[in-house]
This record gives sequence, structure tokens and C-alpha cells, in this order.
Amino acid sequence: MRIVVCIKQVPDTANVRLDPETHTLKREGVESIINPFDLFALEAGLRLREEVGGELTVLSMGPPQAAEVISEAVGYGVDSGLLLSDRAFAGADTWATTCALAAGVKYLGGADLVICGKQAVDGDTAQVGPGLAYRLGVPHVAFVKGFQELAEDHLVVERQMDDGYDVVDLPLPGLMTVVREVGEPRPPSLKGKMRAKKYKVPVATAEDLSLDPSSLGLAGSYTQVEKVFAPEACGDREMIEGPAEEAGATVVDRLVQSKVIALGG
Repeated sequence: MRIVVCIKQVPDTANVRLDPETHTLKREGVESIINPFDLFALEAGLRLREEVGGELTVLSMGPPQAAEVISEAVGYGVDSGLLLSDRAFAGADTWATTCALAAGVKYLGGADLVICGKQAVDGDTAQVGPGLAYRLGVPHVAFVKGFQELAEDHLVVERQMDDGYDVVDLPLPGLMTVVREVGEPRPPSLKGKMRAKKYKVPVATAEDLSLDPSSLGLAGSYTQVEKVFAPEACGDREMIEGPAEEAGATVVDRLVQSKVIALGG
């Protein structure tokens, strides 16, 4: 089975700050990491390869420094990786991103299964996985939490729902996005870390992928972010401290006093 896992380099959300002048995220000086949800996708790919055999490749799109996350993935045990990097990709929304990723999958020779994390922590759209499936013309299942049956031509997966889970038969080739319940990521092995240090990450440009620049980056995006801002606090506010039970009771009292809620007699 040929498995491709899509991963993304994102800023560590614990250190993200907004630039007060540009109203955009300040990425300079902020550590970049593998998108946390993509680590679960990586673990799912590793487990599937162990069960059914085959080849596991990671695919990412980003600036040259995004090669770091591919090298890190090699440390976890993937077979190979590919970075899509070109100034033409800059500013891409999810539509333009899936255009490049789909071309990347085809550049790799196709895949029996593509796995993505459910969403990226810097965008939180959860659109890239389903959009990539559309671009590739394959069926997909979102929010996969586990597997019941693995075969070369289909997977029986558990799709997380608010009130439990659905059991879904996913024909292959196909795509799925996964949630953390699919399995905790394993630590990189010493052998993997040593291989990662020596691994030279292949890079493909828009020209390599035979893509029209007008379909990429800002030029190929239907949406653009005007600005990102933190809402300002307004109105009277009170900080209620103390044990949770006492603080909760105080909040209820304040809401009743303000006639926001009424307690039944």
C-alpha cells in the first residue's frame, strides 16, 4: 500500500503573538513545529504500514525551512518525504493549497491512501483534507478515530461523531482525516533520528509540478485574510477567584442579580 501523510509546519501556538501594527501573526522568533494533529495522522500511517506493508511518504507545502518537519517525520520512521516550496505558493488559501498538494501526490506517483490531521492549529478550517480528496477525485472520511478492518482495497474505519461513532467502509484509493483518538504518536527512534540528520529532503517547485501560477498562492485563492485581531474587553468585568465550587456559585449569584438568568422555585 502506498500511503501519503500530509503534514504542515506551524508556529508553536503557546508562543503566538499578534503584531499590533500589521494585525497578523508574528512568526519571527517563534518556534515552528509539526502541526499537532498531523502527528496523529503520522502515527496512523505508521500503524497501517506495519499492518498491511507498503511505503509511507510525507508531503508538505511551505517555505524552505519547512524541510525541518519532513526531516523530523523521517525520525519517526517514514520512508521518504517531499517538500513543495516555491514563492508562487505563498499566501495560498485552502483552495490553492489543495491544488498544490494534489499535484504533489501525483508527482509522487499517486497514493492508495492519503492521511491528514483533522485541521491545522494556525488556520483551524478543517478544509484541506476534504478539499484534497475532491482534487484527487477519491472518496474520503473525516474525523477517523480507529480502524476495524484493513485490506488492500478498502478500510473499515470508525468516524467520530458527537454521540458516538459511525462505522464507514472507505474504498481505496481514498483519503481520511484523523483525530487524536486514532492513537498517541510514538517517540522517534534513535535509528530514525540518525537517519533524519542525513536525509536530504527533495523539493518540488510549481514548474516541477507543471502547475499554472495563476492557480497558486494569492493569485489562485478565493479568500484572503484582511487582518487577525484579539477582541478588546468591554463593559464592567469582575475576576472571581477561589475554589471551583465557590466560584461557580458566585457566578450564578451574579447572573441572577443581573437578571441574566432566573432560578426556578
